[in-house]
Amino acid sequence: MTRSAHWTRRMLQVAGVSTAALLTLSACSSSGPGSDQGSSSSPKLSGTVTVFAAASLEESFEALGKTFEKRHPGTRVTFNFGGSDTLAASITSGAPADVFAAASTRTMATVTDKGDAAGTPATFVRNRLEIATLPGNPDRITSLKDLAKPGLKVVLCDRTVPCGAAARQALDAGGVELTPVSYEQDVKSALTKVELQEADAAVVYRTDVRAAGDKVTGVDFPESAKAVNDYPITLLENAPNPETAKAFIALVRSAEGQKVLSGAGFLKP
Repeated sequence: MTRSAHWTRRMLQVAGVSTAALLTLSACSSSGPGSDQGSSSSPKLSGTVTVFAAASLEESFEALGKTFEKRHPGTRVTFNFGGSDTLAASITSGAPADVFAAASTRTMATVTDKGDAAGTPATFVRNRLEIATLPGNPDRITSLKDLAKPGLKVVLCDRTVPCGAAARQALDAGGVELTPVSYEQDVKSALTKVELQEADAAVVYRTDVRAAGDKVTGVDFPESAKAVNDYPITLLENAPNPETAKAFIALVRSAEGQKVLSGAGFLKP
């Protein structure tokens, strides 16, 4: 072999090695974290998430919604707060929603029994009752039995909603009989009656008493331990935006979400 031929062969070998190396680097790059494949496995979250949630979750969920939107630009979290039974009825009637957070497992069962929940709902917090009185507690209410005082105007949630069912359970545990001046469709409506001084007291969740600040005074009572509500949350079967909804649920259940909820007075599950 001439010297020229040997040189030519050597250059072709080098070129082949270089080409192979470039192909290998290209293949690694295409499967790396910044590739299209990596992006498709973890798509950017976008769009609106519609959350149906118990009225007692309003302050906490609105705070978490703002955190979520800030963390995921291009997303929006909208809420429909109300009595859990009313929300459940809307969902089973076909109202478009992505997430349902109820104030009791019984109410959640309304949705799961109809096949409108995607998977098994998870309990993310618990809540217990407290008596909300006028600021400073001028009627000197110190126990559940004090609510039966003659002339005292007491408000309860309707028995069909979780706060009303829990109140009835607590009253039964304490052997207390009373006739409220009104039954309200959700816990916020019951609390508002006291805030507006249209009632002297209401049996509501302690989280709502805390959220009301100095507009009411809270009174603990031991029978509340007999009526603690579990709060389940679930992705809905026909969720318009399931991936973003799953991410919001993950935030609610995360340590960060639990910190917000605990700060509002909710109990850990």
